[in-house]
Amino acid sequence: MMLQTLDLAPARDELRRLFGFPDFRGKQAEVVARVLNGESTLAVMPTGAGKSLTYQLPATMLDGTCVVISPLIALMHDQLRAARANGIRAATLTSADADWRETMDAFRAGELDLLYVAPERASQPAFRDLLGSAKLALFAVDEAHCVSEWGHDFRPDYRQLRPLMDAFAHVPRLALTATADAHTRTDILTQLGIPADGLIVAGFDRPNIRYAIRPRDSLPRQLERLCQEQPGPGIVYAPTRRKVEQLAEQLGKATGRPVLPYHAGLAPEVRAANQAAFVSSEDMVMVATIAFGMGIDKPDVRFVAHAGTPKSIEAYYQETGRAGRDGDPAVALMLWGAGDFAQARARVSEVEESRQQGERQRLDALAGLVETAGCRRAVLLRHFGEDPPENCGNCDNCLDPAETIDVTQLAQKLLSAVYRTGQSFGFGHLQKVLTGVADERVQAKGHDQLSVFGIVEGEEAALLQPVARALQVRGLLTQTEHGGLQLAGNVREILSGEASIGITRPPQRKKGRSRRNDSTPNPTGDPLFDALRALRRDLAVEAGVPPYVVFHDAVLRAMAADRPANLSEMSQIPGVGAKKLEAYGAAFLKAIAAN
Repeated sequence: MMLQTLDLAPARDELRRLFGFPDFRGKQAEVVARVLNGESTLAVMPTGAGKSLTYQLPATMLDGTCVVISPLIALMHDQLRAARANGIRAATLTSADADWRETMDAFRAGELDLLYVAPERASQPAFRDLLGSAKLALFAVDEAHCVSEWGHDFRPDYRQLRPLMDAFAHVPRLALTATADAHTRTDILTQLGIPADGLIVAGFDRPNIRYAIRPRDSLPRQLERLCQEQPGPGIVYAPTRRKVEQLAEQLGKATGRPVLPYHAGLAPEVRAANQAAFVSSEDMVMVATIAFGMGIDKPDVRFVAHAGTPKSIEAYYQETGRAGRDGDPAVALMLWGAGDFAQARARVSEVEESRQQGERQRLDALAGLVETAGCRRAVLLRHFGEDPPENCGNCDNCLDPAETIDVTQLAQKLLSAVYRTGQSFGFGHLQKVLTGVADERVQAKGHDQLSVFGIVEGEEAALLQPVARALQVRGLLTQTEHGGLQLAGNVREILSGEASIGITRPPQRKKGRSRRNDSTPNPTGDPLFDALRALRRDLAVEAGVPPYVVFHDAVLRAMAADRPANLSEMSQIPGVGAKKLEAYGAAFLKAIAAN
């Protein structure tokens, strides 16, 4: 049967019954069609585009079990709860599961639609024997970029998947990822044995995320303002364990919201408890290292903030992609400092020589995203090979266009001061020299006698720090071992006037309290929505699941707007499938009638 002749009407009926959706979104139909047709596929789909549906739905229609390889136990258990809530027969087979015997018996008996396992099991002969004892419908490989050394999150265990799947060559393969550039996509196809014509790229745009990138000036205050503007759940990524603890304490005190830390130095039971609290919360902020996030399938995260620069554009895209998975508006805020890039460039020089060029290219691409005066989204999407419009209307530069100014002369003055003071002093000292502040240290070093003393004044003085940041981002200034600044890169081109330096004019600080973002979750202030949310919270506690497993906010907003009067009307609301209608329909109808 050819792919284009496959009748997807039965799949749409199953989509309506299981998930309550009237039709597929984006490339979902194309991926599902290939899976049902037995064709191996690599689907590159942005977070929030419904990747898991492309194997969960076929798993209920195909003869046999879909084996899902997923990298983290927490992620598997999140997906297990969601699948079971929709009436899908699912189980996990992990080191954390006490019911492994029952799971293996159910698998052999053909009683499972989905079996979630970790990649570490792929190399175990006993697991291969287990797979041989039951009928298999599909191998689904989640976070497939982990198989590629070109990817930003390579995991050697993923290299064991090809031999395992080759042992069951008749079973089709579906690889899924949200984060893979062209080189990584080609490598995934090779490593997992998927034909080149099996590639489906749905695009990388997350239009509901508003991207904003700003220099750090007062980190706790900047994050406090973000928490005021975004009342829903959020994640703050900090670069070190110490910074995680510090920011968690500061934000908790300043905002009055529940704030918890997460990093590898915490006891396992504390990490697990903090993660569980965050997943179930509707307003908690988690301050974490990047160890946190891949295992979280929480759709209602309203913001992701970086308290420092991420490792690469790929890492930034994946980490910010944890916001707004439900499709509602969300914010991604990066707060960066020049020292971040100086430290990153120093780390590049310490890696194997064969990797240094690639790492420098990644860092330069990230610097381009930070420095651009144009559309942030366009820079992101072009990095992944797309051809986006020049203006997205939903990033800081598009919403409040920045003025670009030429600061070549000021850069020359700063670079000259670095050189003439001996390339060992920090920015604070250089600023005093350039602006003519003859304090005790400046005089003791004789720097008040230099030709660069006092040559910067007025508006130029206010631009010194942004210029210093720009020079460090571009690798023209680097930090010494003791924190001083020294010349680097093609600095001669700037000093000789052969090259120019432009920056965006720093925005004026706005006075007064920040405006709250009222776009979610209850934009009209409808009391019925709040009542439905309270009911959802109670039902979630009773069932032992996070609130979003019962219904997403968008479903509750639709209920509040449409006010269904019976189960038949409620079944027409997108997101209300048969299982959830049976489990929760009467309770929500009662709440609607009472309000």
